[in-house]
Amino acid sequence: MDKHFDLIAIGGGSGGLSAPEWAARYYGKRCAIIESQALGGTCVNAGCVPKKVMWFAAQQAHHLATAKDYGFEINVKGHDWKTLITSRQSYIDGILKWYDTFLEDLDISHIHGHASFIDSHTVEVNGQQYTADHIVISTGGVPSVLPVPGAELGITSDGFFELDQRPEHACIIGGGYIGIELAGLLNALGSKVCVALRTYDEDFLPGFDSLLREVQMEEMVKAGIHLDPGNSTIAGLEKQSDGTISLLWENGETLGGFDTVIWAIGRRPNIDGLNLQAAGIHTDERGFILTDEYQNTNIPGVYAVGDVTGRTALTPVAIAAARRLADRLFGHQEDRRLEYDNIPTVIFSHPPMGTIGMTEQQARAEHGATIKVYQTRFSPMAYSVSDHKVDTAMKLITLGPKERVVGCHIIGDGADEMLQGFAVAIKMGATKKDFDNTVAIHPTSSEELVTMR
Repeated sequence: MDKHFDLIAIGGGSGGLSAPEWAARYYGKRCAIIESQALGGTCVNAGCVPKKVMWFAAQQAHHLATAKDYGFEINVKGHDWKTLITSRQSYIDGILKWYDTFLEDLDISHIHGHASFIDSHTVEVNGQQYTADHIVISTGGVPSVLPVPGAELGITSDGFFELDQRPEHACIIGGGYIGIELAGLLNALGSKVCVALRTYDEDFLPGFDSLLREVQMEEMVKAGIHLDPGNSTIAGLEKQSDGTISLLWENGETLGGFDTVIWAIGRRPNIDGLNLQAAGIHTDERGFILTDEYQNTNIPGVYAVGDVTGRTALTPVAIAAARRLADRLFGHQEDRRLEYDNIPTVIFSHPPMGTIGMTEQQARAEHGATIKVYQTRFSPMAYSVSDHKVDTAMKLITLGPKERVVGCHIIGDGADEMLQGFAVAIKMGATKKDFDNTVAIHPTSSEELVTMR
């Protein structure tokens, strides 16, 4: 085997698969992927894909709440967790098989093992050295855990997807993307759920618009999820004589009775063992690899994409950055790069929420009185025949005399699907007048985005 390549990707997740695939498919380059675990990275194996399958299951449970009002008599015997995880794994296995197929079709080498830099163009894997003209670091991130006594009693999001039975009483530590999504799906599938937060302001959906945070909090409480702001820091976890786990706050208060505790406090860069210093690659104080707008590190010929850079940690972002990098390196497109502004994102919570652009708080801080805000909140038509209600809320933020739309925020049923089209409009610089001049689709929730006054 020739051990020199045009491009080597370290890490076989979304970014690590995409750069070699693009370079090989469209530019005929000889590429390799180094990965010690399953291809697909976090997204496919312990992130967006298995999470979304479980979110669909939770949605089925939510639909039962209004079934009777529409004339259906349904006798539910409970939820079979094992059936769900078997179906979930079957779907993932299909994706993994497809990866093997396209790597073989494109003659991309899959090197199994951990990579360690020898120098800026050489890595070692299992005692063998491989060289490349271009090396892309795409090792992603791993879940963070607080270094407190008893931390090992909890599991991370990775461990959550290994559970072979549903938790009866779960405590989720953290209120970001992962914590809120896991809380919603566990609650819908029958678990008792507590979300432990230091404070609401610090930990509950930080960075999201206040309207979305407010509605999400209300809907979670209404669904029976206990939100506990400890107003303190976590002192540790402790196992009790009855086998349950308790969470201890520094202020002396305790949360207890849990059979499962899930750490969902964020992620750190997966750089252990890479020996970055051998290549002289710079990182920030948290360990994320520093890159410029073109994904270049400080070392010529070495690049980084995806979560390991500390930028927007989303699968489509890693894919887009990797493909553009391949275009630039091999397609003579010197200015090809990913623009990191106005990236849409969705939390698959219950109800789901989607956002693009500036929050109202960010816009006011940056632009002051030159912004104008439009918002609405309502109960969708689907709940009109039922006492069961789940609210939808929307907000548009506009800037300047032409009212260019610089922020769009949606929470409610269908928010995850309706945001994509509006993201295109905002990326193109649409104004409020453009929205107003668009004929609404009736009756839908999304029509509110073009009829708000």
